Amino acid sequence: MPVAEGSSGFLQLFCLPDFSAFAQPAVYGAAVTLAVIASLETLLTIEAVDKIDPQQRKSPANRELFAQGVGNMVSGMLGGLPMTSVIVRSSANLNAGAQTKVSAIFHGALLLGCVAFLPRWLNQIPLCTLAAILIVTGYKLASPRVIGQMWKEGKYQFLPFAITVVAIVFTNLLTGILVGLGVSLLFILSSNFRRPIHQVLEKHLSGNVMRIELAPQVSFFNRAALQKALYDVPAGGTILVDARNSDYIDPDILDLLADFKQVTAKAHGVEFQTVGLREKYSRFEEQVPFADYSSRELQNSIQPKEVLDLLKAGNQRFLAGRPLVRDLRRQAVATAGGQFPIAAVLGCIDSRAPVEHIFDLGLGEAFVARIAGNVARDKMIGSLEFACGVAGAKLLLVLGHTSCGAVKASVELKVAGKTAVEATGCDHLDELVTIIQGSIDPAKAKGFSSMTEEQKRGFVDEVARKNVLHTMSYIREKSRVLDRLVRENKIMIVGAVYDVNTGKVEFL
Repeated sequence: MPVAEGSSGFLQLFCLPDFSAFAQPAVYGAAVTLAVIASLETLLTIEAVDKIDPQQRKSPANRELFAQGVGNMVSGMLGGLPMTSVIVRSSANLNAGAQTKVSAIFHGALLLGCVAFLPRWLNQIPLCTLAAILIVTGYKLASPRVIGQMWKEGKYQFLPFAITVVAIVFTNLLTGILVGLGVSLLFILSSNFRRPIHQVLEKHLSGNVMRIELAPQVSFFNRAALQKALYDVPAGGTILVDARNSDYIDPDILDLLADFKQVTAKAHGVEFQTVGLREKYSRFEEQVPFADYSSRELQNSIQPKEVLDLLKAGNQRFLAGRPLVRDLRRQAVATAGGQFPIAAVLGCIDSRAPVEHIFDLGLGEAFVARIAGNVARDKMIGSLEFACGVAGAKLLLVLGHTSCGAVKASVELKVAGKTAVEATGCDHLDELVTIIQGSIDPAKAKGFSSMTEEQKRGFVDEVARKNVLHTMSYIREKSRVLDRLVRENKIMIVGAVYDVNTGKVEFL
């Protein structure tokens, strides 16, 4: 560090730049290199500092770079070196308990004072001491715990990280960062080639539909994978390209979709349509070619066993967390003129057992009648007769569920020998309770009080199953219309129990 003799000597350290250096081409290369390195180091520093900030504040990167640029221009005019944010001083500020921007100004003033008045003392500090400080700071930022975390996140996170570190160590900061950016870009391109689109084979009422969901950014790199997905759909199949989440689609991809729709799809007999493209690209007309709601034609053609299979498939989608992507507004408009449900469900009023969600149903696909304990009496049977005998539903499902409050209360009242009025003060519960209690085995109920909590839950769930079977028998016994439809194989009456813990439906 230069040692000035007095204030006049200190002022002589400031000098104007030599503008004749602009004639040297090497100056421009050095300027670009310094600008890139300083900017990258600043961005890395503020990211690292934000992570170790106890208050977890977010540093404005644009404002930081702008201030750095202005500062470097002033420094250059005074004959100074370019500057950048440095993790050592930033972390020292935080470790000292700094809270506001004043700390950075004070830090700068302190450095200026040391350079002006204590240069001889500063020159006495061994370089190994400064190196030790850098090592400790670097260890805090890239500890073995951080490396282990990157390893756990998989090779696509760890390899770019490791290669960048090695490149920086054996070359320099700029080269290492550029190598890391190149490696990361290769991994991104590889990911685009392997999983550029999301394909889902959806089972709608009218048949299977291959839904191809495009990414937010679809470039020409995705062309090969998208083309393969389109051509893999067999003749007579249905394709729906969903671009509602796409912000940018390369013109080459648009040409591929347009050519496939106008030529290939027609030649192969493939129904092809898009969603989400019409607003941005007028040449694509959105008109979904398949029925994603229940129509009269579908209701007349579908068989009871097929309806049951659709309900089972819907519950599997519910369990997997992959419901069909539906346009509910379109379904509302399409079903406004009439309803043609394929199923009728008698379920409990429990808020944890929403039928439409459990079976992944859309608008107009099922009649849903709900009553505590999923019991059937005259008025409820009348609704079910209308659903199947008049409106044409092909399947009648009696759906109970585990941990049913109505069933549990019925068991407890049976054991205690009380009525619902005596226990709750409600005048209209006894009819429901009496029906449910018809499914309780009196001999087993005697030991209910001595059971463990787990055994009680099991006993209540078993009563819920018996109650479903009892309701199914009662419906056929009391309804001549529904019994005749079953005997003529025009409808099926099926029982099931929904597990509120797992979401799985057990068909009885």
